[in-house]
Amino acid sequence: MQTQTLQKLYNFEIENLAKEINSYSNSENLWITKENISNSGGNLALHIIGNLNHFIGATLLQTNYVRNREAEFGDKNLSKEFLLKLLKNAQEIVNQAFDKMTEEDLLKTYPYDFMGSNTTGFYITRFLSHLSYHLGQINYHRRLLDK
Repeated sequence: MQTQTLQKLYNFEIENLAKEINSYSNSENLWITKENISNSGGNLALHIIGNLNHFIGATLLQTNYVRNREAEFGDKNLSKEFLLKLLKNAQEIVNQAFDKMTEEDLLKTYPYDFMGSNTTGFYITRFLSHLSYHLGQINYHRRLLDK
């Protein structure tokens, strides 16, 4: 039951991210930064995609994904279509992980220990809140700078 709920929430937020990316008037505006806004909407989207692929895909599914965090914040001027393709691929990975995940898996210790030894369920929930946080930033970025 809890794994199904988490999967629905992840899909809901990923679909919202796709809507945000599609809502930019053009691909160039995804990459705008101004004054004290150091992260563009496009880079935040790449960061979310990297997190999903690394912490869920590579860690839980052993997908062999190799994270390049510098590229998440350094790449620029990718098209909306390309970002959406990367996001769709990440969503498929997330769904594969949840399709295999059991309630017992959520109680197991997560393989990485960067917030104190905690369960997979704890980290899966934390990663969802991280996704939501950055989704809100992207929404604000778009409404502020997509003119």
